[in-house]
Amino acid sequence: MTKVSTASGRHYVWGQVCDGWHLHEGDDLGVIEERVPPGAAEVRHRHHRARQFFYVLAGEATLEVDGTVHRLRAGEGLHVAPGAAHQLRNESAADARFLVVSAPKSHGDREAAPHEEARS
Repeated sequence: MTKVSTASGRHYVWGQVCDGWHLHEGDDLGVIEERVPPGAAEVRHRHHRARQFFYVLAGEATLEVDGTVHRLRAGEGLHVAPGAAHQLRNESAADARFLVVSAPKSHGDREAAPHEEARS
């Protein structure tokens, strides 16, 4: 076993301005740390098999799940069940950093989801 961090984890860029670091890349479990700058968002999507847990490390993130909006601050998290349409975005003025834990891994298990009317 080797310890891992954002300095050693495999890095990728998504949405042209967001960063992700693979902290664990197993078939049965994925752990990613991500950074989303103000105003950035992922595309609304769903996973058929993967369940995910989003946990905010710093800043604030907005996570819309099946039309319900959740505002998560540092130290707060939310579970997203398989099949639930979701979108994470940063509506704040500072970077949002968070962990995404997926079981099984979420890469390769994603499809775009239609926009749903958000409700707070």
